[in-house]
Amino acid sequence: VQLQACGGGLVQAGGSLRLSCAASGGTFRRYAIGWFRQAPGKEREFVAAISRSGSSTDYANAMKGRFTISRDNAKNTVSLQMDSLKPEDTGVYFCAASVNWGMRASYDSWGQGTLVTVSS
Repeated sequence: VQLQACGGGLVQAGGSLRLSCAASGGTFRRYAIGWFRQAPGKEREFVAAISRSGSSTDYANAMKGRFTISRDNAKNTVSLQMDSLKPEDTGVYFCAASVNWGMRASYDSWGQGTLVTVSS
């Protein structure tokens, strides 16, 4: 499956952005989808993930209560609603797929990322 993230941009602290991940070339509902990010000079980190059916979600502690992940299997898309953004949320956001739910290290099929910049 091929993934493409979009929706990034520049936003002030406290603002919101909605990222989208579009899939093609595979059976979308076979995959859990995860969002990851990489800040300048830092390693890539897990943000959130959603199971194949959308019935289960997983969030990194720093994102709980601020970010919401959802999916539409009819449209082959996953969204990440990001609210109450902080400058430390700045980074390139990537989506990725995994056939294994619950294993944060199992994601591959990385798409091109989208840049999110949060100004203070």
